[in-house]
Amino acid sequence: MTVAEELADLPYADALRPYREALEAEGDYDTVHVDRVAAEGGSAAGSRFLEAAVTDCSFAEVSLRGSRFNDVWISGTRLTGASLAGTDWLDSALLGCSLAGVEAYGATMRRVHLRRCKLDSVNLRSAALHEVVFEDCVLRDVDFQEAVLEKVSFPGSRLERARLGRATLKKADLRGALGIDLADGWDALRGALITPAQLLDLAPALAAALGITVKDR
Repeated sequence: MTVAEELADLPYADALRPYREALEAEGDYDTVHVDRVAAEGGSAAGSRFLEAAVTDCSFAEVSLRGSRFNDVWISGTRLTGASLAGTDWLDSALLGCSLAGVEAYGATMRRVHLRRCKLDSVNLRSAALHEVVFEDCVLRDVDFQEAVLEKVSFPGSRLERARLGRATLKKADLRGALGIDLADGWDALRGALITPAQLLDLAPALAAALGITVKDR
């Protein structure tokens, strides 16, 4: 998946229409450019975003529950305490975004690329991630419990206190991650790809999680 770095690089950039109003529940946002919208509270649940762009926005405690994002490009946007539960994402990208305290449990993401994003205490429980890329991101206290991560990769990213309890990893590629720190779910790594060097770094934590005592004598 090729990710556009600039708005003008989007194949549908010329078709975008400016949109700076508050988002509404069950809204239809087709080929719109949502720019510099700041919202606190309210609901845009059940909305549909198609070939849309969102830039430099701030959404605090806003519900987007059950919304669909198809070919959406989001840049420089902050989501704080927002709900993305049960959302469906396809062929979309988030660049330089910040997500803090976001509920995204039960979300489905297919071919989604996150670049230079910060995820802090994001709830992705029971989510389904397929061909999702976390590039140069920081994932702090992200909850992947009971989620399915298939062909997910983390090039240049750091996982800090990530939770993988009862998660299912299928060809999840951790080889490019700069740091892997798990709060739980070490057994879920059975479906992950890691480097020999990463294995050496993880060995003490893996041994402890498996109840193995390591002593020289």
